[in-house]
Amino acid sequence: MSNSNGNNNGEMTQKGREALERFKMESASELGVNLKQGYNGDLTSREAGSIGGRMVQKMINSYKMQ
Repeated sequence: MSNSNGNNNGEMTQKGREALERFKMESASELGVNLKQGYNGDLTSREAGSIGGRMVQKMINSYKMQ
C-alpha cells in the first residue's frame, strides 16, 4: 500500500509518541503519581494501572464530547 504522506511516517510516529508521553505524564500528575522520564519500574501495579485507566477514561470522555 502506498502512503499518501510520503516520507513523513517516522515524523508522525515520533509526534504521536511525544503526545502520548505528555498525556501519560498529565494523567499521572492528576492522580498524584510521580513519574520520571524513562524507566519507572519502581511503580506499583496499582499506580501503573491507575495511570492507564485514567488515560482511557479521559479518551472515552473526550470521544463522548465530540
